[in-house]
Amino acid sequence: MTSTGNTGTATHSDAKAWSRVLTAYRQPDNWRSVFEIVVTVVPFAALWALAAVAVVNGHYWGLALTIPAAGFLVRLFMLQHDCGHGSLFARRSVNDWTGRVIGVLTFTPYDYWRRTHAIHHATTGNLDKRGIGDVDTLTVGEYRALSAWGRARYRLYRHPAVMFGVGPAWLFICQYRLPFGLMRAGLTPWTSTLATNLAIAIPAGILIWTMGLVPFLAVQLPITLMAATIGVWLFYVQHQFEETHWSEGGDWNFQHAALHGSSHYDLPAVLRWFTGNIGIHHVHHLSSTIPFYRLPKVLDAHPELRAMGRITLWQSLICVKLVLWDETAKRLVSFKEARAQGVAPATA
Repeated sequence: MTSTGNTGTATHSDAKAWSRVLTAYRQPDNWRSVFEIVVTVVPFAALWALAAVAVVNGHYWGLALTIPAAGFLVRLFMLQHDCGHGSLFARRSVNDWTGRVIGVLTFTPYDYWRRTHAIHHATTGNLDKRGIGDVDTLTVGEYRALSAWGRARYRLYRHPAVMFGVGPAWLFICQYRLPFGLMRAGLTPWTSTLATNLAIAIPAGILIWTMGLVPFLAVQLPITLMAATIGVWLFYVQHQFEETHWSEGGDWNFQHAALHGSSHYDLPAVLRWFTGNIGIHHVHHLSSTIPFYRLPKVLDAHPELRAMGRITLWQSLICVKLVLWDETAKRLVSFKEARAQGVAPATA
């Protein structure tokens, strides 16, 4: 794994310089964006319909179509993600309404999600401002200070079965149905979630009435759960890698944290397409208004950015065990490494 995040060779001024360089890539191409929506929505709808027809007629092999359909749903979420950053279209209103419509398909209330995601971008890598839009991450010192029960709860939360199994299902099926975390933030989160819930309920009700509850769930649930798990995995590995960046107080700098606290998840070409190039996450965090289809052009023009925080698909699997921030070593460590430093194992 290669990164310059904690070597001391990269300074805050370097990150600010890169931020200025990236301004040249921020202009969206409206027709290109429309094309990207069409080549994502049409195959998704076709696969969903074919799977539904097959299941209704007793051909359960049709459920195999839910796998590629989940891939297209992930890509739809990435389009919604760009709308949230105002980077898919030139006009803010077009971005917002496109994002709201896509949010019905992704089960994600757009305005609520956009606000929490903006907080994530504004505070990434800041130890003093954890809690909204992030994977909960404790420092080794904080973990040591917990009771045995507190350690057990944190270990359960960070267990892969919870993080990538129960967690995604809870997030997209339950948590996004109410504006958790923003209950006192005014009417917008409530309006967003309730309007999205209603917009989901109407077509779902029509489909259930047409094809039956069991066939509907047999098609929709696998697509939603697979896409949710992929989405959570991507978000996780883009910030939870060994040489990521965390700091606090006056040591924290937005540009530096954006560039060195986010990974370059170097995926195979087909996975880059389905994930909307979100793996080029360090560039995205440094300049979030760059349209997703321009991110590869940044790496082509500035190959030195390729090595920053780069992790491969195979290397990313190792990131699952990295669960605590070591403030001394300035890197993420595993529970085993923390125990070697004198932390007693958690007991239920």
